[in-house]
Amino acid sequence: MVDADVLPFSEILNMINNELDKIDHGILNLLQKDAQLPHKAIAREVGMSPNSVNVRIKRLVAEGYIKKYVALVNHKKIGRSLIAYTQVQVKPHTEENLSTFLAEVVKLNEVMECSHLTGKFDFLLKIAVADMDEYNHLLRHKLAKLPKVDNMESLFVMSQEKCETAYVL
Repeated sequence: MVDADVLPFSEILNMINNELDKIDHGILNLLQKDAQLPHKAIAREVGMSPNSVNVRIKRLVAEGYIKKYVALVNHKKIGRSLIAYTQVQVKPHTEENLSTFLAEVVKLNEVMECSHLTGKFDFLLKIAVADMDEYNHLLRHKLAKLPKVDNMESLFVMSQEKCETAYVL
């Protein structure tokens, strides 16, 4: 085990330069699989003391590598069985119109993700609702009424074969 007080110089240099090393990658890989994994178990896996792991995790959080800890909820169990990807075009294309749309769309609880895109459409929204009736209501009474929306096109998820939240490091 490596103790926090006796880190090799190369590891100290990586920490100063905000660079990730193989131990940081190992910690991040483990936490992406199970964010509730005790520091003692992580320490065993990466060959460090629990205190050293704790210091590293605090640094990874402080430097923004770990944004937050969450529970992944089964959307079907909570009544959001219909997932749609809706592409939205805003016109005219001005910074003000794009910013205004973005500021409003992120307030909608049904919108799980919003990405600004290149290409024909400006935004891609991941939407989770109970059913087609709820989606229709969202489309007609909320999305279509957002500022400068010109065109929308929706794709509905029929089945999901892969859904990963962890990045391979």
